[in-house]
Amino acid sequence: MRRGVVEYCVLGLLAREPMYGWQLADALTGTGLIASIGTLYPLLGRLRDNGWVSTFDRPSESGPVRKYYELTAYGREQLAQFRAQWTPFARTVTGMVGEE
Repeated sequence: MRRGVVEYCVLGLLAREPMYGWQLADALTGTGLIASIGTLYPLLGRLRDNGWVSTFDRPSESGPVRKYYELTAYGREQLAQFRAQWTPFARTVTGMVGEE
């Protein structure tokens, strides 16, 4: 089930601010949405190939230049479509499997 929504979780995080891979991995592994940073980079590659995110380099205060990810206009559209579908879907599922 996570697999179907984790891409949109990444888009949601990037809607707040551009982030580099390690930041995204911390947020996603901390909540159990991905197992490790190794599963994140292929996902980011797919998002970039789809035109949903773009990258830029930014100097780091503590080391080498970091690659940051940010939403494109198309990525914002995809996130908006997902949000419009997610809330009613989650409400329906909760109504069926929620507590007795």
